[in-house]
Amino acid sequence: MSSSRRRFLNQSAKLAAAAGLSGLAPTAAQSQSMVSANDTVRIALIGANSMGFGDLNNALKLPNVTCVALCDIDDAVLARRAADVEKIQGKKPALLKDFRQIMDDKTIDAVIIGTPDHWHCLPFVAACEAGKDIYVEKPLANSLAECQVMIKAARKYGRVVQVGQQQRSGDHWKKALDFIKSGQIGMLRKVNVWGNFRYGIGQPLAVDSPVPDGVDFDQWLGPAPTRSFNKSRFHGSWRMFWDYGGGLLTDWGVHLLDMALWAKDIKNLPQTVTATGGNFGFADHAHETFDTMNVSYQLPDFLINWEHTAGIQSGPFGRSYGLAFVGNDATLVIDRNGWEVYPELAETGQTYKVPKLPPQSGRDYHAEHMKNFIECIKSRQDPACTIENGALVASYAHMGNIALRTQSQLNWNETTKNFGSNTAANALITPTYRKPWVLPVI
Repeated sequence: MSSSRRRFLNQSAKLAAAAGLSGLAPTAAQSQSMVSANDTVRIALIGANSMGFGDLNNALKLPNVTCVALCDIDDAVLARRAADVEKIQGKKPALLKDFRQIMDDKTIDAVIIGTPDHWHCLPFVAACEAGKDIYVEKPLANSLAECQVMIKAARKYGRVVQVGQQQRSGDHWKKALDFIKSGQIGMLRKVNVWGNFRYGIGQPLAVDSPVPDGVDFDQWLGPAPTRSFNKSRFHGSWRMFWDYGGGLLTDWGVHLLDMALWAKDIKNLPQTVTATGGNFGFADHAHETFDTMNVSYQLPDFLINWEHTAGIQSGPFGRSYGLAFVGNDATLVIDRNGWEVYPELAETGQTYKVPKLPPQSGRDYHAEHMKNFIECIKSRQDPACTIENGALVASYAHMGNIALRTQSQLNWNETTKNFGSNTAANALITPTYRKPWVLPVI
């Protein structure tokens, strides 16, 4: 057994059998905030390489927020981000390689989880049990079952949870959806959603290689199956492999499908899900997730269609990603840059069914989303993107992948919480965790 592995297991026992993450009882203090309106919010970041640090950077732009700890499995990432944090706040944070050390520190109010998707559930549940509020990157989890575990943990322990689907904090998204809900495009019958990005094909194929110095790769794998190190499955491209992520559908899909569901305030899973596609190109790049894909979600009175073509950077209406809300009287098209309305011609062919509008501008709303989270830590109100909403949208995305992976139509049974007699699809609901990690039971 390696020394790092031995330390890892010793810490596991020392920190209340945290591999199972089910031994801590909530206290009165844990179910409410100890942070007053003027107090400093003390934050720790788990997973510091990419989007997690972007979230932390937005938090540190706010008054009375400080970073006290960074946790990552890569020494090079820790060193780089520690320097970044020190430059921002004038003080270096503690540097850790095991997230459970954060849970022991009662002075930490909140954590940001910016790890690969397969590493969302365990630190999330541990943070709930330790009485810490959570900003967790999207998709909420890497499986349907983990999403449900995380909802139960957040509500049992009374935590404030913001899921990183920042369109929920965006003014131009709200205005566009209010426009739709007010009936100004007529009856909404279909939403076409797309996301075409070059990075969806992964990185060029590479042979396995030794683990880089300073990387705790066993900890990076965590609950995922044991395998050798390969740079094409590591930083920047892990999401193209089923053990760690779900490709473009779970990466961009959750952002955009969220807006499709919000248009009709959908709270339930779809009636049926069908999917077509596969890996048709880029055999010289490493990816398991699909490079070409169409998914159809049947809801009671409208359809949501997702499509992506990885490896290109263009799409409908001149946008590489976006949504087209198709109504009887007009189609509203939107992305992060703004929205516009394409009216239908009236039956006479001389006038439009609804007046033309000038294009409406938009922008990114990561900063507002983080500000909302910090405010909710103090107010104890639900933030813009609740745990339930994050779980719902992640589940839609996972269902699309499951439909294509099993080459089957999915029919969700809400009573049994599975796909009925579809054994192949049911096998993909709950991940099998690698020992000593255990999927929490709440």
